[in-house]
Amino acid sequence: MAEVGEVSEGCRLPVLRRNQDNEDEWPLAEILSVKDISGRKLFYVHYIDFNKRLDEWVTHDRLDLKRVQVPRKEAKTPTKNGLPGSRPGSPDRDPNGSARRAVAAQPGRKRKSACLGTDEDSQDSSDGAPSAPRMTGSLVSDRSHDDIVTRMKNIECIELGRHRLKPWYFSPYPQELTGLPVLYLCEFCLKYGHSLRCLQRHLTKCDLRHPPGNEIYRKGTISFFEIDGRKNKSYSQNLCLLAKCFLDHKTLYYDTDPFLFYVMTEYDCKGFHIVGYFSKEKESTEDYNVACILTLPPYQRRGYGKLLIEFSYELSKVEGKTGTPEKPLSDLGLLSYRSYWSQTILEILMGLKAEAGERPQITINEISEITSIKKEDVISTLQYLNLINYYKGQYILTLSEDIVEGHERAMLKRLLRIDAKCLHFTPKDWSKRGKW
Repeated sequence: MAEVGEVSEGCRLPVLRRNQDNEDEWPLAEILSVKDISGRKLFYVHYIDFNKRLDEWVTHDRLDLKRVQVPRKEAKTPTKNGLPGSRPGSPDRDPNGSARRAVAAQPGRKRKSACLGTDEDSQDSSDGAPSAPRMTGSLVSDRSHDDIVTRMKNIECIELGRHRLKPWYFSPYPQELTGLPVLYLCEFCLKYGHSLRCLQRHLTKCDLRHPPGNEIYRKGTISFFEIDGRKNKSYSQNLCLLAKCFLDHKTLYYDTDPFLFYVMTEYDCKGFHIVGYFSKEKESTEDYNVACILTLPPYQRRGYGKLLIEFSYELSKVEGKTGTPEKPLSDLGLLSYRSYWSQTILEILMGLKAEAGERPQITINEISEITSIKKEDVISTLQYLNLINYYKGQYILTLSEDIVEGHERAMLKRLLRIDAKCLHFTPKDWSKRGKW
């Protein structure tokens, strides 16, 4: 059995953790860092094959010292002041049940290979084979340049308005803030402070009660604000720093000029409180209508994630374009998008009516035009749902009882929807605006 002092960075061994059912388990973990506080050793562990948001500091009594795997060689990478990015994929499934209706579908032209990247909240279903990430634009970076520093959570807790948030990932806030028990943020301008007193002083001077920029949507208590990353650089950078605490997959460049940020808020007597946001490039040659997307943890699993996605497609409809999120998608982003695409496409298919006894017909291109969902995403969703069949020289979309009933149940729960009549948005032609 190894001694505690022999456990160093790079070692792998089973570590005790509590799972979702509150039961003890001993998954294999890697030691990323070791620190000594008043003679007591703490170990920062990453559970192998688990999401990084579960990484944590543990005491030596949670280590299985009988099964330590010492690294064969130390591969040290140079430290850099960079910021991270990456993504996973998802399973297929085979829905069963008797056929209830069929729709004849004609595939469009050959599709180009798409690239994939976003993040947000839901827990529904997800996507087919993701492509490799592009490394040149937006907020994506090469994961191979990660170092130990950026693999570890560096902020303990964030106070944002009435919420206290536990970050999931590293975020490049100034180093002097990373040792604080709580980082205090103004919930309206997102400026960060060292202490509660610092925040209180700031609030006496901050006159913002909503995100800067133009309010382009309001229905009930929900509003969306459009923020130009060039005109409101400080707010946009602070938003990116906050978002990076909950997004593992994005590099956060401080050059926010090429981006627009759409911030969703909830209104009450104190002001417009941030719920989530998505960003998009002002000009995207790949038809990306979302670069990053996030619902803040206190608002997750309440339908806001799908509302953000639906809003991004409403903007694409006004622009007269089809859009797709920048890829590869994160695990939660993939679940949310696959669920949104499935529900949106099934809504179209189930609304079709047969004429003169014929099967109702629709093309892939028509589905794409109606929904503004890019053709590649329509095809991958139909394949994921296992709806496409080839019969007598044509493609048939067959909706089983299980699929229909599952869709109807899901739509009954989806109470939040975007009302296009409440959207006041005029697209800009950024190609004619020089350097934005």
